[in-house]
Amino acid sequence: MKDRFLRACRREPVDMTPVWFMRQAGRYMAEYRALRERYSLLEICAQPEIAVAVTLQPVDAIDVDAAILFSDLLLPFTPLGLDFDFVKGEGPSVERPIRSAADVERLREVEPREALGHVLETIRLLRRELEGRVPLVGFGGAPFTLAAYAIEGGPSTTYAHTKAFMYSEPQAWHRLCGRFASLIADYMRAQIEAGAQAIQIFDSWAGALSRPDYREFALPHSRHIFEALSDTGVPVIHFGVGAAAILRDLSLAGGDVIGVDWRLPLDEAWEVIGADRGIQGNLDPTRLLGPADGLFAAATEVLRQAGGRPGHIFNLGHGVLPGTPLERVQELARYVHRTSAS
Repeated sequence: MKDRFLRACRREPVDMTPVWFMRQAGRYMAEYRALRERYSLLEICAQPEIAVAVTLQPVDAIDVDAAILFSDLLLPFTPLGLDFDFVKGEGPSVERPIRSAADVERLREVEPREALGHVLETIRLLRRELEGRVPLVGFGGAPFTLAAYAIEGGPSTTYAHTKAFMYSEPQAWHRLCGRFASLIADYMRAQIEAGAQAIQIFDSWAGALSRPDYREFALPHSRHIFEALSDTGVPVIHFGVGAAAILRDLSLAGGDVIGVDWRLPLDEAWEVIGADRGIQGNLDPTRLLGPADGLFAAATEVLRQAGGRPGHIFNLGHGVLPGTPLERVQELARYVHRTSAS
């Protein structure tokens, strides 16, 4: 098995910088689009054999150093009683969003090994398929991001419902985030038991918070997850989008590796995070939509900023965009390996 990804997570020397891509399985791949003509996203997630096939598509096509489980952050919603579906062109839509303290109390208790057993079966199957190839990354959502989805009912630009609830119902807010923190900690342990060799916690919407609000309303609940996983020996990556202003606090919440987006130069971000952490990132995904020379120049700059220090995992600052040419992703992975080889 190529272990340079796991070695980098532990800040150990590697022969070349490991590469993987968020949303490395998805609509930019013809094989995935073909499957989506037959199955919805939730149907793919619910059928382990199909989820395995989708997870493996980019591993077969691109020289990546890790596979990431094909799943969705919101899968724990359904057993909680937060039914949702995906609306074409808009993203997830929660049937009955949380808007009151009473709504928090109506959430059901969830045992992830039972309620999300199909995800764990996907992981077990993937470990067999990936044997001798690359490690498998499992993942889950951070409490703030999950709470925001549950309250907004779908994507948002202002997070007005979320923040209004947070400010006006702080006790209910902390109960809700506490529920998510406990559930995700247990779910991540279950993924590790099933065979996940690293975990990534996505706080996709944390950048909407000010520093004081992050510290008060989000950090303690995220920290709960990282502390709960600290005895597993499995590296955990902590990733937030638009989080430059709260990066130090996000890193204080936990994580062996901190994922950063493209808004802050990687060397500056690493200084904020601290030399005792690994770093993942941080090429702007839209670079893959432009000419190759600009893409390679931008990748070279990311590697220059990393300076060959142990602990850098090359990734995009967010997911691969749907219109990205597969050839560009393939070229980028090869370029990073070739340029960083010792």
